[in-house]
Amino acid sequence: MKVFVTGGAGFIGSHTCVELLNAGYEVVIADNFSNSKPEAVENIQRITGKPVSFYQADMRDREAIRKIFAEHSIDVVIHFAGFKALLESVCKPLWYYENNLGGTFVLCQAMQEAGCKRIVFSSSATVYGMKNPVPFKEDMPTAASNPYGCTKVMIEQILTDLAATDPQWSVSLLRYFNPIGAHPSGLLGEYPNGNPSNLLPHISLVAAGLRPEVIVFGDDYDTPDGTGVRDYIHVADLARGHLFALKYVLEHSGVEAVNLGTGRGTSVLELLAAYSEACGKKIPYRIVPRRQGDIAVCYADTEKARCLFGWEAQRNISQMCADSWNFVKKRFVEGNIL
Repeated sequence: MKVFVTGGAGFIGSHTCVELLNAGYEVVIADNFSNSKPEAVENIQRITGKPVSFYQADMRDREAIRKIFAEHSIDVVIHFAGFKALLESVCKPLWYYENNLGGTFVLCQAMQEAGCKRIVFSSSATVYGMKNPVPFKEDMPTAASNPYGCTKVMIEQILTDLAATDPQWSVSLLRYFNPIGAHPSGLLGEYPNGNPSNLLPHISLVAAGLRPEVIVFGDDYDTPDGTGVRDYIHVADLARGHLFALKYVLEHSGVEAVNLGTGRGTSVLELLAAYSEACGKKIPYRIVPRRQGDIAVCYADTEKARCLFGWEAQRNISQMCADSWNFVKKRFVEGNIL
């Protein structure tokens, strides 16, 4: 069984490739390294002891994507590739729409031409917008307050419309919450190019002594300690969820949206405390006013994932922080650039 993983060198994509290879799947990766590094592909193979077929390609390059389908008999696609920084998307909306939607158009057209009609899509909890109550459930109306989230809403609709035209299509829309952590080996983790857009990479860089302090946006939310609450999930648990989704799309047709989270919320200050314990040092932080568009609380209803896939997250916040620190320590503190 051969799986085409777009964006397979990225944070979630690389961990998913490890899970796929360990489960006996053949893996073909396409990545343009816009937010990843070539070392990830090497380390996927190093961890698993298994080869992957790799193509450095942009998903908008029609001929490059067609070539991949021509050279491989692809059974199913996992689609990660796309820009993902929320704040950046507000500043560069056209860039996000052109890249995320354009790459998906090319991919779906290549899939149709090749007769490959099974796809697992990397969506996001941002599709729930700002008006739905927590916990977020898959049957809630979707919306978005930024261009990044809008691309996820739009791609979900594109794939839903596509599946409505042909009963052979099988689509899984995986709505991620907040992936953190790293592979226990320390060989794979979150190390984005440029200025990281998510909270945990900032925390880890401060813990490593590469940044002076963590900026906490708002301490006046209606939450136990006043800081924002999010559903953090270990990236390895999230990657494992893709195996369950893959099995489902291979055995069913139609479209299913499924949350992948823990169903539990952790505040910013709680996450800082957990990371301080993991790295054995106090992490300095500074409170600043809220960011426009941030919501107070976000966590998943995970019942559908349990019932439909038989999947649930296994690791707690302490393990997530410990694995993240192991990766950061090996890469920056001990000087083992991987």
